[in-house]
Amino acid sequence: MSPDISTAPPQALPDQVAALRADLRTARYTVEATESLLGPVALAALRRENPIPARRALAAQSEPAAVLFRLFVLGDVVPYSLVRAVLPALGADGALQLGLVGPASLPAHRGEDDHEADDPDIPLGALVDLAPYSASDDAGEISWWIASDLSELATGRALGPEHVLGVGGASLTLARITPRASVGRVLDLGCGGGIQALHASRHAEHVVATDLSERALAFAAFNAALNEVDLELRQGSLLDPVAGETFDLIVSNPPFVITPRRAAAAPEHGDEPTTPETTWTYRDGGRAGDTLLAELLAGLPAHLASGGSAVMLGNWEIPRGGEWDEHPRAWLAAASADGVDSWVIQREQEDPAQYAETWVRDGGVTDRDPRWSDLQAAWLDDFAGRDVEGIGFGYLLLRRPDGPDAVGSDSAGPRMGVLRTEEATGTGTGTLGVHLAESLRALDVLAGMDDDALVARRLVRAADVVERRHLTPGQWDPMLIELVQGAGFARTVRADQVLAGVVGALDGTLTLGQVLAAVCALTDADPDEARDQVLPVVRDLVRTGMVQL
Repeated sequence: MSPDISTAPPQALPDQVAALRADLRTARYTVEATESLLGPVALAALRRENPIPARRALAAQSEPAAVLFRLFVLGDVVPYSLVRAVLPALGADGALQLGLVGPASLPAHRGEDDHEADDPDIPLGALVDLAPYSASDDAGEISWWIASDLSELATGRALGPEHVLGVGGASLTLARITPRASVGRVLDLGCGGGIQALHASRHAEHVVATDLSERALAFAAFNAALNEVDLELRQGSLLDPVAGETFDLIVSNPPFVITPRRAAAAPEHGDEPTTPETTWTYRDGGRAGDTLLAELLAGLPAHLASGGSAVMLGNWEIPRGGEWDEHPRAWLAAASADGVDSWVIQREQEDPAQYAETWVRDGGVTDRDPRWSDLQAAWLDDFAGRDVEGIGFGYLLLRRPDGPDAVGSDSAGPRMGVLRTEEATGTGTGTLGVHLAESLRALDVLAGMDDDALVARRLVRAADVVERRHLTPGQWDPMLIELVQGAGFARTVRADQVLAGVVGALDGTLTLGQVLAAVCALTDADPDEARDQVLPVVRDLVRTGMVQL
């Protein structure tokens, strides 16, 4: 277990960071190597937040990567001489100087590295988590190292309010849904340890990363230096650090967790009074309800350059008896008036009790903790006070059109932006970032295309779209026809014979109007009625990537 002391973030000292980078490469401290050392059982347990099989798997292994993983991820204490051996260029003294390790009390799981208290080969424990990271994008394979604060798994303690997270599920989700086209300027708003900014550096000319937390920015600076990436770091709340500036891409995993803003009842057993006002900078926005996202989205469109996009994660409250998208639609009405297209995709929904359990546990409180009941009561009271029935989680995407699609046909000014909301809980194959970018562009094109222009286009059914028919055994006519998307969000669209026939024939040879006329002739459908029914659905199929312009 790591030393129980309050530590400063690591220092990005150029010479020592260069030596550390060389040592990590020499040690083959990569995702692939560490997963091989752990084996499938220990790796699966570790993903469930159970470190015991991982400690057992690595205990007898002397490879530098195994020692580094034990030290920096599992929180094991190792002797000074072993740190020096696995970091030969940096040395143990260099690791101390960077703030990566510090003297530690021996934990219960001392293992084979036991030393007497007066042994000059002092035990060292990690002060930061330093984990390998891998991914791939259009520029190729990525192999980085990401420093963050030590996890609960390593320390056995609840997270502190200024905790800087490593690369978690939300970070990976945002990285996957972000478009990766080459752009000029990118803003990573609420950058934390900087993982989104690092990704953006591979396809942007300049990246600005902001955060309210000075500690987070220090970790981001260290990670940028360690991975040889240039970032511009600025401290401040939300959009304050970039006042008056525009960007081609804005990415943000903001502190969107809806946290009670009033004190809970005092717990039993004589503990200190529990209050949900104890917040975590990385997740809690410091606002009542979901108003932080409302505030952020009110200012965001002004920072989008022509053709610029924004990709965010978020939570929103669902009022009792209301629609799930009531709050996002209200937030984005002003963006639509400014000509910005918006797309809200709800991926999950929880009731207030589920939500409270999730985030109380995230703060390191379990059902065996005396604070458990009081904290949950605070969450439930808070939601009840606003008559909240559910909480949605998903993606918010914005794009400011450029070119002729940005101006109405009368050239009187910008057109109204399109506001689309959708519940999409499935996941198909392929890259979501590419899929979402293409769908955002389709919103622009379709907004400036009337029905006559649409039927004149030679549309193409996407290669991943298949037709599924449900029939009673022995019958020829289907009870149900579905168009199924293999990529994107794996959407399923119900169809009749006319729509299925039209979509099936869209191979780019004929115009949509010609295909529709042929299908009507074959099915004896009324051409005018078929046009009225089919065209709105085809527009939606284009927006979702199931049909291509």
